[in-house]
Amino acid sequence: MCKFESGIRGHAVFNVGNQMLSKVPTNLQPHMNVKFIKKYLDLGDVARARQLFDNISEPDVLSWTSLISAYTKMGQCEEAIKLYTEVKNSRKIIPDKFVILAAAKVCANSGDLVKAKEIHGDAVMHGYSSDLLLGNALMNMYKKCKYLSGAERVFAELCTKDVISWTSFCSCYLACGLPEKALSVFREMGSNKIMPNAMTLSTVIPACSSLKSLNWGREIHGFGIKNGMKDNIFVNCALVDMYSNCASIKIAELVFHSMPNLDTVSWNVIISAYFSNGECHKALNKFRQMRREGVVLEIASWNTVIAGCVDNGKPEEALDLFGEMQQLGTTPNQITLTSLLTACTHLENLRQGKEIHVYFVRRFFSDDIVFSTALVLMYAKCGGLEASHQIFSMMSEKDTVAWNTIIIANSMHGRGEEALLLFRKMVDSGVKPNSVTFTGVLSGCSHSQMVDEGISVFDSMSKIYEVEPDSEHYSCMVDVLGRAGRLAEAYKFIQKMPVEPSASAWGALLGACRIYKNVDLARIAANRLFEIELNNPGNYVLFFNILVTAKLWEEASEIRKLMRDRGVRKVPGCSWVEVNNRVHTFVVGDKDNDQIVEIFEFLDEIRRKMKSAGYSAVTEFVLQDLDGEEKEVSLCNHSEKLAVAFGILNLKGQSSIRVFKNLRICGDCHDTIKFISKIVGVRIIVRDSLRFHHFTDGLCSCKDFW
Repeated sequence: MCKFESGIRGHAVFNVGNQMLSKVPTNLQPHMNVKFIKKYLDLGDVARARQLFDNISEPDVLSWTSLISAYTKMGQCEEAIKLYTEVKNSRKIIPDKFVILAAAKVCANSGDLVKAKEIHGDAVMHGYSSDLLLGNALMNMYKKCKYLSGAERVFAELCTKDVISWTSFCSCYLACGLPEKALSVFREMGSNKIMPNAMTLSTVIPACSSLKSLNWGREIHGFGIKNGMKDNIFVNCALVDMYSNCASIKIAELVFHSMPNLDTVSWNVIISAYFSNGECHKALNKFRQMRREGVVLEIASWNTVIAGCVDNGKPEEALDLFGEMQQLGTTPNQITLTSLLTACTHLENLRQGKEIHVYFVRRFFSDDIVFSTALVLMYAKCGGLEASHQIFSMMSEKDTVAWNTIIIANSMHGRGEEALLLFRKMVDSGVKPNSVTFTGVLSGCSHSQMVDEGISVFDSMSKIYEVEPDSEHYSCMVDVLGRAGRLAEAYKFIQKMPVEPSASAWGALLGACRIYKNVDLARIAANRLFEIELNNPGNYVLFFNILVTAKLWEEASEIRKLMRDRGVRKVPGCSWVEVNNRVHTFVVGDKDNDQIVEIFEFLDEIRRKMKSAGYSAVTEFVLQDLDGEEKEVSLCNHSEKLAVAFGILNLKGQSSIRVFKNLRICGDCHDTIKFISKIVGVRIIVRDSLRFHHFTDGLCSCKDFW
């Protein structure tokens, strides 16, 4: 029930319970300004507090401080900074340490380093550089801005340092990626007779986790027990994470089970610990136990278990969990959707990936760099390179990961020229390339036979960009030279490598020997691969095919015998295609599909037309001892042909189909699919174990080098 009370100078005030709501009073005495502004802010009515503030001719410094703090709490950092700038430029008011403190908290929230430096300068100018309260806030501000030099300067200027100062300083080093320095500050803290508290331990234990320093972690754990912190939930959560990262999951379990009060964060930490140690079964069981015991399932819990499944190669389970999450009415956030998008990428599920994309746009309307980058990769790995480019071009901010993703996307689709062009644009934009960038660019150069460009990029790595080549980059260069037919040069390059040649390097050389039919170098590469990767069937099969092509039947038989003796079995070919929102999978000689009769009739017709056009089957890709006609029939059973035929028979007006295969596409299938694309007039995209092939009008994007 409301009652009318007398207002100040005739102003109407309504008292509802103990809260006072009213129209904004005017013509107040100066001493009443802060009282009413504070009252409105206590009620959460910042708009009315601001209206009253704007009506005051000379607001005092406390009014400025209160309003700046209110905008900061609401996340309106830009408005808070504007107010601070106004008070700083006012000739009638000298900023005190509290208004500077409020401004420092704004910059901590916004991460605006330019403004942060300005606020620090104001503190020094007004004589507050050694103030403990303000100094601690300034260090926190620089931590959030990840500007270590500023934090070091603030810490050095403090005459007195308390436990908060030392803890904040430790935290700064950790936030800036220097865990060793954080531990060093922690040791120095003890030397200065400052007793760490629970917050200090929960800050410094993650440094041990980052360094995987189990000994230091144990020492700090023991210190916490001795000093009455064994039941602190923040310390214990940090310990569970530390022991997990140090591969001591059993101790992590003991710490978790010893915790007297388990909250949602505690459960999330142990679940994450299981996932990070590859124990998915335990992680999922713990999540189910968490649900059975009635623990509140926040979005962070769902994000932990969904991301854990994705990271551990269980994308289907991640999507199933998302279904459960929706049934329980939990709304996904951007982190959830990014993990789900990664799951769709692993599954090459373009349809569901598009649905998540649409949901994100409708729900958030924001240009989230992490989600956008995940979208670029999802579309590229599902065969939609054009969509990847569209998403990338719309990104307002592009970091190193985003540039790397679009470069790698073009490389995997055989567009080396575009990958190199993007690399140059990346450098011109001021983004620094890293090791992954060069792997992507060199891979693109190899697939597009851009030898000179590849050599130039490789040479520039250490000379210009200060990135030392690793074994992956050397392997890419072997591929660059090999694919261009410069096999002798590629072999010399391997011999002169400053690092031990990896299986990738020898594999690249062996692959080039297949293309250019160089048996002598193939023997050298194959023998090295048989030593490095004893049980990799792909190496045996590739070398076998090289020998068969050279009609070295006896030596080829020896390779088959070697496979039998070593128990190495060829991985069965498997291809899949999505039709009518369902994924259809095919294996060699598959007979289970409902349309299998139509599929073989279609392939027989294609084979007849190819023969009429002068085509002869490339029977070297058949391992069985069959006669010529049987070999041709066997080739028709290859999984990629079956999947392509099924996709063609179910086009329903579509202009393209996408087929995925677990192994490298064979030469005969490659020729056949080129022919089908010309006869049928559709675009066929095939992703094998190495790259994407875009078949259009009888041609392939790989130019027959893959």
